[in-house]
Amino acid sequence: MDAVTAAWRDESARIVAGLARMVGDVGLAEEFAQDALVAALETWPRDGVPDKPGAWLMTTAKRRALDHLRRTRRHDRAIREIQPEHVENPGHPEYSERPEHRGRPEGAEEAEVGDDVLRLMFVSSHPVLPAEERTALTLRLLGGLTTAEIARAFLVREAVVAGRVARAKRTLAQEGVPFELPRGPELAGRLASVLEVIYLIFNEGYSATAGEDLMRPALALEALRLGRLLAGLAPGESEVHGLVALMEIQQSRAAARTGPSGEPVQLHEQDRGRWDRELIARGFASMLRAREAGGGLGPYVLQAAIAVCHAQAAGAADTDWDQIAALYGALVRLLPSPVVRLNQAVAVGMAAGPEAGLALVHSLLSDPALRDYPPLSAVHGDLLARAGRDAEAAAAFERAAALTRNTAERAFLRTRATRHRTSPLDRTDGTERTGGIAHVHGVVLLGEAADRFLAREDLDAGTIRSYGQTLRRLRLDLGAATPLAELTPALVARVFAAAWSTAAPRTWNRHRAAVRSFSAWAGLGDLPAGLPRKHDDRTKRPAVADQALAALWRHPSPRERALWRLVHESGASAAAVLALNVEDLDLPARRAATITWGDGAAALLEELVAGRTGGPLFLADRRPAPARTPDPADLCPETGRRRLSYERAEYLFKQASGGFTLHQLAASGRRPASEPSRAGVR
Repeated sequence: MDAVTAAWRDESARIVAGLARMVGDVGLAEEFAQDALVAALETWPRDGVPDKPGAWLMTTAKRRALDHLRRTRRHDRAIREIQPEHVENPGHPEYSERPEHRGRPEGAEEAEVGDDVLRLMFVSSHPVLPAEERTALTLRLLGGLTTAEIARAFLVREAVVAGRVARAKRTLAQEGVPFELPRGPELAGRLASVLEVIYLIFNEGYSATAGEDLMRPALALEALRLGRLLAGLAPGESEVHGLVALMEIQQSRAAARTGPSGEPVQLHEQDRGRWDRELIARGFASMLRAREAGGGLGPYVLQAAIAVCHAQAAGAADTDWDQIAALYGALVRLLPSPVVRLNQAVAVGMAAGPEAGLALVHSLLSDPALRDYPPLSAVHGDLLARAGRDAEAAAAFERAAALTRNTAERAFLRTRATRHRTSPLDRTDGTERTGGIAHVHGVVLLGEAADRFLAREDLDAGTIRSYGQTLRRLRLDLGAATPLAELTPALVARVFAAAWSTAAPRTWNRHRAAVRSFSAWAGLGDLPAGLPRKHDDRTKRPAVADQALAALWRHPSPRERALWRLVHESGASAAAVLALNVEDLDLPARRAATITWGDGAAALLEELVAGRTGGPLFLADRRPAPARTPDPADLCPETGRRRLSYERAEYLFKQASGGFTLHQLAASGRRPASEPSRAGVR
């Protein structure tokens, strides 16, 4: 498994890019690559890892692609015999898959660039896609990043990224975007998205968001390679050279960024003798090319100028922080994102003192975009430590450690937290309990108090789940080791602003009630007193109209029709229906546990099961990739496909019904009049 995952990370971009040139469809290319990955997972444990894993994966994937092309050609011949003009139409979807019409148009200068990966990058950043979909797709296909890693890079939820990638691939296929490099004005118009993608890939390699190691060198070097290729393609673009300069100077510090055990070494503590002077020289040369190209100062040129300031300093004490703070001020005016403002706080804190930096950080603590962003807490802790506020610094470092998914970074942050702890909370002895709450030398701990509150016997399971969600957020944002007595309405308000400012009124009020119950139990007064209860003015959503239902029952997919009929006729929740297994069904009795159905679903379910004896009833369209292997209970033992997810089912239903939800479908269900008490799982 480790060998398969490593090979996929190293080679996936080239494999998908090469296949995309063959078949002219990014979605198909990734599907063939995923098939090769599944084949490796099945074969390598038995036969051993091949000498050249990447070549093995590419060969296997190409065989899948060639099989597809042969089937297409046979289909072309059959169609040509019936309707010759059908295939000769360039707009026909089969046309682009014929060998003589596949790939880039005749006359394209393949030798000029000759790099499928770069070509794929421009295809995935085509203007037909919204900006966020371009970047997510390119990171997925070329950067080797998982959906979770992309989500952290964009500060959004994983489901959002998954939807963007799926929509992007579908749009590229529907629009027939050719697998070729743009030329002329089109090239300039698509550079910004490509530059953003390259830099995000570099950042993931330079400072990995997850895993055991601080860095993923292969990703950083791949980003550098792509940046240099792009600079050769667009020599007159200053921002391209600025990005290359920035990456080269940052990468020059790679050898000095980790200690003997792989622990992070901060910039001011690094041995500058280990910096790569050749890379620094290359970065300076790229910066000169950026200046020679002219134009205004863009975000990458400004960031490269900041990197130059660091590289020119003989030692940490010689760094021109006033100049760096001024450059960040210009960058914030040009690109006022939360992350840029956080970096500005670091520079201001170094130039004007920690209190000045803290003033900027405080304005970011309630920003929802940075709610779970580990560097925010790490920077906050560093500034607090420099200001002599050790207890607060320790809590900030603890929160950063809890948020990060990188093992090396987590250990480093916990070490920093320990270094700044000076209170009796650090010691494991002296623990007492009064009234069921833990005390350490008389100090009550927030984390322990929350655990004791949730362990009360008078709370039912549903209340524990609800209160638990609220208190987990409170502990994460404020630190489990925070003394309970230090909780204030202002701190609680900050948590609410960052975590739930955009939540629906019902959600906001639920969390507010949970904190109120906890604070009353712990004797802290009314902590959410300053948080108003939000008015919930929701109106009941209408049931799915009969006309819409009639159209749904004519949908071409048997799986979708069976799912929708079952939800509608049973009145059960979609989640309960999707959780059904084939072995749960009693088809003659039209029953599965408490879920029952009528004539419409009965015939469809018999067709859907089609001889299967076990596994999920509703299956996804394809088998999962090895890196996303689900629980065995969610895999079909006969097809290897996974259980259809609720998110995917909801999306498909909204698309087919014009915006209705599966909950509305269940609510509009009709039950037989002879069985008025029949109830679904809700």
